[in-house]
Amino acid sequence: MKTFFLTDRGRVRQHNEDNGGAFVNKSGQLLVVVADGMGGHRAGDVASTMATSLFEKHWKETNSITSPEEAEKWLQDHVKTVNKLVFDHSKQNQECEGMGTTLVLSICLQDSVTIAHIGDSRCYMIQENEISQITEDHTLVNELVRSGQISKEDAEYHPRKNVILRALGTDTHVQVDIKTFPNEDIEYLLLCSDGLSNKMTEDEIRSHLVDDSSLEEKGTKLVTLANDNGGEDNITLVIVQFPNVQQESGEQ
Repeated sequence: MKTFFLTDRGRVRQHNEDNGGAFVNKSGQLLVVVADGMGGHRAGDVASTMATSLFEKHWKETNSITSPEEAEKWLQDHVKTVNKLVFDHSKQNQECEGMGTTLVLSICLQDSVTIAHIGDSRCYMIQENEISQITEDHTLVNELVRSGQISKEDAEYHPRKNVILRALGTDTHVQVDIKTFPNEDIEYLLLCSDGLSNKMTEDEIRSHLVDDSSLEEKGTKLVTLANDNGGEDNITLVIVQFPNVQQESGEQ
């Protein structure tokens, strides 16, 4: 598997409160993370950096994950651990009071992909040149769509679009959604903050992921387009390219 990570402040914000990365454990297995911090005076970057660094540390200390069930348990356990550490830090440091972070992360094994998320950072999957959104936003507006009170089209312009119902580090307990997929036909995973997903349609994202450019060019182009479309928020992505794409394109 190949990976590309990029984070950008955007064109409006003074600080980048996003974080993330791609990390390998002692067996060379892959964990990818995107965190979009929020709250407090510049405390959003503290929350997202803490979360990313803690997941990186725990993953690098992990010997091997041998099954999807182990991957799901690892994510469940470490989300709980990291949530407590971020929450405790916010309580012990006044300048960080109320901070938290959205989170999307994935363990990519040889035969399966396990995805966990909290908040409105997203994971998209490309299979047979088609795109699907794997995560479901934990937002007020998405709940209104789910309950039939507003349409998906209305949601795009709703004044409370950014109200998040779940975040890591804002409470003593957090609920995380976890899903596992077989990976034999996955071509790409894209993990991203809403600074990207709010600025591009699914089809626009798909068209750039499946074109003939390199992984770095794909990721850089997506961030550039989000900025060209306004860039009001920080923009962060991780792209994972799976081996069958490399074979098809002749890349090594």
